Amino acid sequence: MKGLAQMFKFPDNFVWGVATSSFQIEGAVDVDGRSESIWDRLCKRPGAIADNTNGDVACDHYNRWPEDVKIMSDMGVGAYRFSVAWPRIIPTGRGATNQKGIDFYSRLVDGLLEAGIDPCVTLYHWDLPQILEDQGGWTNRDTAYAFADYTETISRALGDRVKTWVTINEPWCISVLGYINGEHAPGIKNDWPKALSAAHHVMLGHGLAVPIIRDNVPDGEVGITVNLVPNEPASQSGADRDACRHFDGFFNRWYLDPVFGRGYPADRVADLVKAGEIPSSDLPFLHKGDLETIAADSDFLGINYYSRAVIRDEKAENNDPPDVVSTKNETDMGWEVWPLGLEQILVRLKDDYNPKAIQVTENGCAYATAPNADGIVEDTERIAYFDGHIRACAKAIEQGVPLTAYYAWSLLDNFEWAFGYEKRFGLVYVDYDTLDRTPKQSAHWYRDLIQKGGI
Repeated sequence: MKGLAQMFKFPDNFVWGVATSSFQIEGAVDVDGRSESIWDRLCKRPGAIADNTNGDVACDHYNRWPEDVKIMSDMGVGAYRFSVAWPRIIPTGRGATNQKGIDFYSRLVDGLLEAGIDPCVTLYHWDLPQILEDQGGWTNRDTAYAFADYTETISRALGDRVKTWVTINEPWCISVLGYINGEHAPGIKNDWPKALSAAHHVMLGHGLAVPIIRDNVPDGEVGITVNLVPNEPASQSGADRDACRHFDGFFNRWYLDPVFGRGYPADRVADLVKAGEIPSSDLPFLHKGDLETIAADSDFLGINYYSRAVIRDEKAENNDPPDVVSTKNETDMGWEVWPLGLEQILVRLKDDYNPKAIQVTENGCAYATAPNADGIVEDTERIAYFDGHIRACAKAIEQGVPLTAYYAWSLLDNFEWAFGYEKRFGLVYVDYDTLDRTPKQSAHWYRDLIQKGGI
């Protein structure tokens, strides 16, 4: 079956889904008791969002969710991964539950199940209640315990119907984009101590949440989602290979190793000390028992994959010419289209970490295609992207990777964080003036693939 020349049939129980997140699509930020989130606050900062927009309306999914469920049903997807907005459930971060918030997600879950779509809930996709940020946010260890309380509340409310749970989405983005680059909320720049403590407390929150979900949803499954970037040195020079190790250590291994009981990578800790980004290898945020908590036994590992990285040490003395270069095939995000990287990272996870199961919880691309005169959105580039990456999944399964699910990102064009509404990832086109939805050709292609169960 070299090159998948024949039809590759995915397992009968393979999950085909689509994914979104609360802040990116819901809107209704100040109704039914929802409190301000850190992203609501960041959107008010001049220059923080490329097009000076916000999530106040977004796709208005809060009011239009029945239409969106109908679209998913027409696509034939078997599962929908969405996130719950913490500020809707516990507006004060800790304490009293907002029943109207619970009721919204309960209606959504019931609507999905009636349509034959399994709900997959992500507990945290970045919209922390601002009131907790005012107390230090994820740099405050207590936020991990507040997250555990929130997990208790929402898993009790929905656990009779929701059987798949993701604790945290992309801890790398929370820490690095939130505290080093400053592009994401809370918008802090170049603060390694805060970035590292935030990352640790996010991971601690994951570990605390796992047994809570097990207790409240004994027939469910739980995991964490990490965004991974396969990487290779631009040349075989010692400088490029060390730069690649450095990149991999913080982008990938810093989050994978603790989840799988290995603690933080010693080589990357040494890098941080050498660079003066932390004073010593004694990580001040690390308390006794934390690593055991973080390594709580999970049912699956969720991965989000978009592109690879070719790593070059840019120091002047690094004179070796690169023998690996990025292609010019890029999405509107400037990310290289590299399906092979998904196959590579899946096989690496099997070989290096041996998870019970893996789910691709996000994979997608941004292209600015709009309806033509006939109202058709001909997004051929997106179809090619999905085709290549789903083939990569098939090749990984052939190599023994325990891949059980694939969620396309994203169901709808939406608020793309610091880019605002400039980047369109959706299988469904959203007219932001009218909020009308138009399934793109990629949505029809995905429907056909699901019906065939193979590629």
